[in-house]
Amino acid sequence: MNYVLDETDRQILKTLQKNAKLTTKELADAVNLTPTPVFERQKRLERQGYIRKYVAVLDPEKLGLGLLVFCKVKLKQINHEIADSFVRRILLIPEVAECYNTSGAYDYLLKVRARDMKHYQEFILSKLGDIESVGSIESTFVMSEVKQNVGIVF
Repeated sequence: MNYVLDETDRQILKTLQKNAKLTTKELADAVNLTPTPVFERQKRLERQGYIRKYVAVLDPEKLGLGLLVFCKVKLKQINHEIADSFVRRILLIPEVAECYNTSGAYDYLLKVRARDMKHYQEFILSKLGDIESVGSIESTFVMSEVKQNVGIVF
């Protein structure tokens, strides 16, 4: 059964997106409720899949992964078997932070994190280049991140 979110649920979700480390009491204070109903609502939102997981947002520069590249991949041909095989390979490559199946000129858009250009070159030659179905690759290098929102605006 799908539950219709009310304004309090939405406020809980928005507050948790800003800081998922809040205690139940701090979250309750932020949404002007007592802790027990906030705890119950949060657990329901988790059970129903509105909240998938809690994560820490890390600083890639401090971790030595300051090069951000958007890599557009076109496969030589595509069908279910080829697409599934490509995705299985991509899931195993740690440099690929995100992967999207897209429409248009390219089949996939990869968000890739690397230490530097040499690391990215090695990624292209040794990892992406080893996937037989890859037909072409176009890389776009990020000079600066203007806006990054890890949450969903609703």
